[in-house]
Amino acid sequence: MHLMHFDLEAFFASLQAVTLAFVLGGVIGFERQMRQRTAGLRTNALVAVGAAVFVDLAVQVSAQHGGPGPMQVIAYVISGIGFLGAGAIMKEGANISGLNTAATLWGSAAVGACAGAGLMAQALLAAGYVLAANTLLRPVVNRINRRPLREETSEATYTVYVICERARRAEVLEALAERLEAAHYPARDLQQHPFGQTDSEIEAVLFATAVVPEELDAVMLALEALPGVSQAFWNASSED
Repeated sequence: MHLMHFDLEAFFASLQAVTLAFVLGGVIGFERQMRQRTAGLRTNALVAVGAAVFVDLAVQVSAQHGGPGPMQVIAYVISGIGFLGAGAIMKEGANISGLNTAATLWGSAAVGACAGAGLMAQALLAAGYVLAANTLLRPVVNRINRRPLREETSEATYTVYVICERARRAEVLEALAERLEAAHYPARDLQQHPFGQTDSEIEAVLFATAVVPEELDAVMLALEALPGVSQAFWNASSED
């Protein structure tokens, strides 16, 4: 029976690479676990270790027997992590969550690939930047998100709402479209909904991505002066 040759030096190189990937993936995952994200300590450690094992395997097999080079294996690792990351992304209505989790898994795979290729310093560098993105940038993101939306300069969706008597909704709808057009804020979508027992709500989404608030306020005042209109207002929501 043929016994495969055991290369002690290659084994210790693999041990070093996979151990580093395990430690760095675990550090990244620990930060995620502390924040109770879907991909935490074990997931990130496994992704980093898996990427390191595949790349290390490609490096050693290619060196000993030829065949597919490490770059081909790295490309397959990237594709595989793309599918794994897609599974971490969830969409609920207009809200999307899990993008940061998917990006972190991508980073863990990059750390593992560097470790598997024997690029220890690069693996440390990659892990450091992944951690920095998830920790040091968090206060910056929170501060930006707390800032009020500036209607004059922001890219946003603007919606006008008019509450009117149901019997007058046709004429109010026509007046709304005319006044928005005259103010150079045409509506790209108009919808009507029942509002209470006797009223209707007209909702108009504007084409504009930026408005002058005073101009829209003037349109609202004109609409509220119409017979049968009890309320007219607008709001802006930021686009992701």
